Amino acid sequence: MNLVLQGLDDCYPRLERIAALTAPQRVTRISDTALRCEGIAFSPALRQTIEVAAHAAELDATYMMGAQRLADFKLVAMDMDSTLITIECIDEIADMQGLKPQVAAITEAAMRGELDFSESLRRRVALLEGLDASALERVFEERLRLSPGAERMLKAVQAAGLKTLLVSGGFTYFTDRLKPMLGLDFTRANQLEIVDGKLTGKVLGDIVDAEAKRATVEQVCATLGISPDQAIVMGDGANDLKMMGIAGMSVAFRAKPVVREQATVALNYVGLDGILNLLD
Repeated sequence: MNLVLQGLDDCYPRLERIAALTAPQRVTRISDTALRCEGIAFSPALRQTIEVAAHAAELDATYMMGAQRLADFKLVAMDMDSTLITIECIDEIADMQGLKPQVAAITEAAMRGELDFSESLRRRVALLEGLDASALERVFEERLRLSPGAERMLKAVQAAGLKTLLVSGGFTYFTDRLKPMLGLDFTRANQLEIVDGKLTGKVLGDIVDAEAKRATVEQVCATLGISPDQAIVMGDGANDLKMMGIAGMSVAFRAKPVVREQATVALNYVGLDGILNLLD
């Protein structure tokens, strides 16, 4: 069993301190901010010790059964809001309407799995009725930012020949703009209805919920002629769990507890490019 420890700037002394707790056969320095403990004797007690110590040191700890290569995978599928990007777009749109606290509270409950996603989205979008559609452009230009490590991660996986899918319970306005900007291969999201330059408070067509996300990953895998086992799927909310559940590697990125508990990998401190330290 191997353990990859990684963190942000000036963390190597902390990495070495946590690594020593594992009594590894060998320690390999991956970079200035990551190392791999190889040949450790895994036990639930050790895992608990490492998790507590890593959290206190603001480090991410990932157990790996042997070596995995980036080349073993053919697709990276990502959620958008709070995963590929730092914001929840609908909350920022609502802020233009003076309704961010109300909408954000519903968003948080839905991401924790406490509300049905489709119903919660309809409730939130309904609150946007009458908002000028120019608010979408303002959110994209003024507030949307990529998550730390996103560009480096995408460049690396694309250089390795992997295809990319952005599948979101958010909106096509944003996915359609991110696709050419980042060179993404596939996108799917919800379409807001706009009439006479105003949001109607409705979504066109079926909601992209947890089941639709899973189905989209399966459909793209079928299109590429690959198995879902050859996909890396990243998300942060409860509506990502179904698509993460069919993946060869599931990555919980700064995610809700229910998602961290079920993912293959949990990245709480490092950026999205942290997955590159896990794969040869």
